[in-house]
Amino acid sequence: MLSIGNSTPQTLFLTGVPGLEDFHIWFSIPFCCLCMVALLGNSTILYVVITDSSLHEPMYCFISMLSATDMGITISSVPTTLGVLWFNARIISLDACIMQMFFLHGFTLMESSVLLAMAFDRFVAICNPLRYTMILTNSRIIKAAVVIFVRMLVNLMPLLLLLKRLSFCGPNVLSHSYCYHPDVIKCSCSSIKVNSICGLVALILTSGIDIPCIFLSYVLIIKSILSIASPEERQKAFGTCISHIGVVAIFYIPWVILALVHRFGHNAPPYVHTLMSNLHFLFPPVLNPIIYSVKTKQIRKAFLKLFPNTE
Repeated sequence: MLSIGNSTPQTLFLTGVPGLEDFHIWFSIPFCCLCMVALLGNSTILYVVITDSSLHEPMYCFISMLSATDMGITISSVPTTLGVLWFNARIISLDACIMQMFFLHGFTLMESSVLLAMAFDRFVAICNPLRYTMILTNSRIIKAAVVIFVRMLVNLMPLLLLLKRLSFCGPNVLSHSYCYHPDVIKCSCSSIKVNSICGLVALILTSGIDIPCIFLSYVLIIKSILSIASPEERQKAFGTCISHIGVVAIFYIPWVILALVHRFGHNAPPYVHTLMSNLHFLFPPVLNPIIYSVKTKQIRKAFLKLFPNTE
């Protein structure tokens, strides 16, 4: 085991599965399998959306954005996690930690914005279908992508810059195999009041806005669907939203629980933090391609085109 008493002020220590360090190599097997599924599934969706002209529509553009953010989340967390599980490489510098947080939290914030954009896409498609192509033009989709990126920078950069003012003089042991902002600031021996407030403000300005807006959009969507006379048309309209509802639930529920555990679950067992962090950062990239390939007919057809001999 590494000694954690000789850490420098700018050094942090990552953690694998607390209490089960001897089994890290075995935990790495399902972790690697899930990462491969996530990368393969999301890269395949990106490929079919880019190469299949029939998928060059707003809905599939947003799905490809979602796949890109999922790949970013997976790639951001894999190096340090595998380093801990395979080589017990727990030491990470503060600068490297901040860099990892930029990508990990950045892609997470952008995914939240993409889910909001996808909810707006479904709202326009169902509630105002005649103007759908007029409202969601290619130029507006590009502008939306730029806004999503800028929004991420505005919310994330103050949090990361404020970390540089903190002093780290304790054992500096993190709760995860990667750097997570609430986890990092708890290791500081300086006052973290400003950091905590900024973190809460960033959470409110992202998920605190996105979740109510997504909920409101689906209230209006359901109201519009219920006004459709034909049962078949109602079922078809609702079917186009099922995938997105599932993706939203998979993404936000673990995120909210993880944030609550870090802020209020100080007495929770260490494995609770590990479980929730893995659920949040690993399950959405794994499950999202599966959901869209199963529930979206056009993407499923595009997948099958890659295997022409498949019946």
